[in-house]
Amino acid sequence: MSVIEVSKLTKDYGHGRGVFDVSAHVDEGECLGFLGPNGAGKSTTIRHLMGFSKPQSGTTSIEGKNCWECSAELQRDVGYLPGEIAFPSGMTGTQFLNMQKKMRGVTDTSYLEMLLKKFELNPDIGLKQMSLGTRRKLAVVTAFMHDPKILILDEPTSGLDPIMQEIFIEYILEEKKRGKTIFLSSHIFHEVDASCDRIAIIRDGRIVSEFDPEVLKKESDKIYRVTFHDKKQWQEFTSHTYHFTSINERKLRARIQLKNSEITSFLADISRYHIIDFTEFPFSLEDYFMQFYHEDKIFEGVK
Repeated sequence: MSVIEVSKLTKDYGHGRGVFDVSAHVDEGECLGFLGPNGAGKSTTIRHLMGFSKPQSGTTSIEGKNCWECSAELQRDVGYLPGEIAFPSGMTGTQFLNMQKKMRGVTDTSYLEMLLKKFELNPDIGLKQMSLGTRRKLAVVTAFMHDPKILILDEPTSGLDPIMQEIFIEYILEEKKRGKTIFLSSHIFHEVDASCDRIAIIRDGRIVSEFDPEVLKKESDKIYRVTFHDKKQWQEFTSHTYHFTSINERKLRARIQLKNSEITSFLADISRYHIIDFTEFPFSLEDYFMQFYHEDKIFEGVK
């Protein structure tokens, strides 16, 4: 049985908003990336996992416990990092952490101290005076201070600078090695590609693809760019029936998309020519993702 289970979840807010028949699972020690643009249904799914919202149909469960019926217990145990954060006014970060320690019954502060050091957070300032990035770091530390074995993360690096984003990814990889189970929602390709074992793409409230990124990298078409020394050879080569994605006469260059079964014959062909440049373009999660989105779709915030 999976640690985190979303089964045929539907919540229809009308006008095409919500999630529709969404199913996903995360096994123990695995990190699932939930990838999609703003408004695709990522946060709605997470709100149901945290027991903040009741499904119209379908179920969500964590460790076999229904998320709606056992919400108080699960919210106490799970490490949840929301996409949007709000703190009470009139407190310092230290006072807020002390309050959270009491609420969670945290007596051993060694893990908390490690988090403060890792994320370079000084909590001894007022919450109102904290920058967006500092408040985000405080939210990260608060979510993980009880060393939970299950993490549910909604846009976790939003508001963090690039250095802190990399530190956060390193932290997620370390926690995976410790056996943590992680559900990570994001619209940042690098974050998902670097940390997730499987990826589910959600569009307009529906799962449109679920895959192992390493398998996809091996099985995906390869793209090569070849630049020729003279025009005659360029013309001869571009008369082949390969799938050319671009042909540039001025630069005597061509870009070719190939299936794995075509690579051997392709290499045999180009070995007959005088080539001045040969480049292979690596697999791109962004390219694969964009296959599910037309160019006229607005995709805000993708990095």
